[in-house]
Amino acid sequence: MPTSAVRTFTDPYEYQTSLRASDVRMLVPQAGRYVSEHIRIDLYRLWMQRGAAQLPFVAHAAVTKARSPIFFLADAAQRPMHHTGMELTAGDIAFTSLGAEHYHRAWDVSRWAAMSLTPEDLAEAGRSVAGHELTAPAVTRLIRPSAPLMARLQRLHAAACHLAAATPDILAHPEVAKAMEQELVRVMVRCLTESHEPPHEPMHHGVHVMQRFEQVLEEHRDRPLYLTEICAAIGVAERTLRLRCMEHLGMSPHRYLVLRRMHLARRALALADQANTTVTVVASDHGFGELGRFAVAYRRLFGESPSATLRGPPDRAPTGHSPTPLPAIGKA
Repeated sequence: MPTSAVRTFTDPYEYQTSLRASDVRMLVPQAGRYVSEHIRIDLYRLWMQRGAAQLPFVAHAAVTKARSPIFFLADAAQRPMHHTGMELTAGDIAFTSLGAEHYHRAWDVSRWAAMSLTPEDLAEAGRSVAGHELTAPAVTRLIRPSAPLMARLQRLHAAACHLAAATPDILAHPEVAKAMEQELVRVMVRCLTESHEPPHEPMHHGVHVMQRFEQVLEEHRDRPLYLTEICAAIGVAERTLRLRCMEHLGMSPHRYLVLRRMHLARRALALADQANTTVTVVASDHGFGELGRFAVAYRRLFGESPSATLRGPPDRAPTGHSPTPLPAIGKA
């Protein structure tokens, strides 16, 4: 039976755990009030997602091999995002390889959309619509459909998400859901098969370095890491890692490590029992030896002191159903 959910978040950790078909780790590098929304629709074969966030972010995503997703911008007027080191404009679709790992990077307010089928359903849809099987590429690539086709896909996606937010009972009706799914899949397949690859400078030659970088960070997530030991574990020079991080993250590896440790410390403080731990212990556990500097940097990034987070963290749970899509940010 078709289902949908619309949820609003004030914590990027809660937001990232709601995303489907991939394991996402998100960092917010800029101070400010964080607000994001996630709309999820599961039809019979097609999964759809739509997200929006008010602050810039960098996200590492590991995609499941069980789904074949596409990703595109939900707002034709918004600033480009970066996907796997490539600039993703409002006219492009990122056609993701099975089991891919990649980075998303947004510099300001962002609105995105995604759709996925199983590899078997994608192949069948290709035969039905285009006359041949459609399979995910071996390497994630950007494609550019014609402007009318891309606009049609964006409008259909937005209309489905509006129904999920405003009148979810209608979307759950079997005949409505079936008709919407058929048209969405048809237009998606046409976008993927009647397109060309936009000119860009491919960054796939650095993906393996970034995959190993994330693997090392994950293997040692319970202790602080330093650049020299990371480079030794990966087997690359500092200059190489710095270049790859600038391509995929838009920041140096040192900046990324500090942000990552800051966000991990914030999560630890929010979940800690103040009767059994202290800010000093949490800061030290995450590699911040100078408590004063940690407190200043923490307040600058998160807008509150570490002790305030420990004493009574703000409600970071989803705030519930929203009356219209992207209420705090505006409709796409």
